[in-house]
Amino acid sequence: MNTYHPHVHFVVPGGGINTRKNEWRKLKGNYLFNGKNLANVFRAKLLKALDEHKLLSPTLKVTVPKEWVVKCIHVGKGLPALKYLSRYLYRGVISDKNIVSSRQGQVTFAYINSETGKTDTRTLSGEDFLWLVLKHVLPKRFRRSRDYGFLHSNAKKRLFLVQLLLNVIISPIKAIIRPVFKCRACGESMKHIAFRVMKPT
Repeated sequence: MNTYHPHVHFVVPGGGINTRKNEWRKLKGNYLFNGKNLANVFRAKLLKALDEHKLLSPTLKVTVPKEWVVKCIHVGKGLPALKYLSRYLYRGVISDKNIVSSRQGQVTFAYINSETGKTDTRTLSGEDFLWLVLKHVLPKRFRRSRDYGFLHSNAKKRLFLVQLLLNVIISPIKAIIRPVFKCRACGESMKHIAFRVMKPT
């Protein structure tokens, strides 16, 4: 079974800013982008990048399929979509509770079947299980998450305009109240200037 399937998750806003009128233009309907057009654009940009870096040999140019398949799956919108994607950003590949057993070099783990939506189990050798986990480790210099458009770090003014137009009220971040350490002699609060690790005697 070939389980190698590189893929990308996107959070795409359902609209954009009309810069001439300073208004938010909401997407009409549920349709955003044609899948076949997306495949053509992705194919062209990837082949162009390979060609510019001298990685596209004449033989490969002939054998490259003329039509590529791009599978776009809608996984939700709003808060449910963010919760779905947060599992990939802030949690490990697999939690300990999903590992059913590990005996005699065989690892059995539970997972949710994407086709049926039900929980299934799978047993692999220890080596194959580790290889499956290591496929989720990003290569060097790759980032797990990137922000574009009005969510980019250099677009704070644009983001503020979006929040203003959509009447988004951001709750102020509550300051973390840290414990106060008082001096045993005078009772006043102390300010930490350094930490020193004492070796056991």
